Amino acid sequence: MASDPKADLHRYLRVARETMLWKLEGLSEYDVRRPLTPTGTNLLGLIKHLASTEQGYFGDCMGRSFGEKLPWLDDDDPNGDMYATAAETREEILALYGRVAEFADAVITELPLDAPGVVPWWPEERKYVTLHLLLVHMIAETNRHAGHADILREEIDGEAGLRQGGTNLPEQDWAAYRARVEQVAREASGRA
Repeated sequence: MASDPKADLHRYLRVARETMLWKLEGLSEYDVRRPLTPTGTNLLGLIKHLASTEQGYFGDCMGRSFGEKLPWLDDDDPNGDMYATAAETREEILALYGRVAEFADAVITELPLDAPGVVPWWPEERKYVTLHLLLVHMIAETNRHAGHADILREEIDGEAGLRQGGTNLPEQDWAAYRARVEQVAREASGRA
């Protein structure tokens, strides 16, 4: 069966989006917002960041207007897209991500892979792009943050895996496995 490159890329982006959303399911308001790394990485902030990023790449860079202003992109906080403020609800951020996904999906559907675009914040030698390149970039960006979300979620409540209904992890005693890996690390560090 022949593959459709655009459909394949679009499917990978959609699956990555679904994974991101799944990582928030069942968590408290505090748990989706709390910073779990020294740089403040948090689950809801990753969703807000991806919404901002997708609207920029598939909107602004492709000469399309999303039609909504994302005020944190214009304020003085360089990380304003990496966390939800106390005034922003989880529902608002998730709804925004949904609207951005619909908008991006429409742009992806409408344009051919070789449609030209411009990423003004990229270096001059790389800023002239195609829809194909932006799709690849957003798949990489979303999956990179899905990896962050995997680790954050596992840290919060032990929930792990690739996607809902398909964890891709073997059934095993994870505490025993972790202890074994810790022992190997200690043994190896003794040789240094």
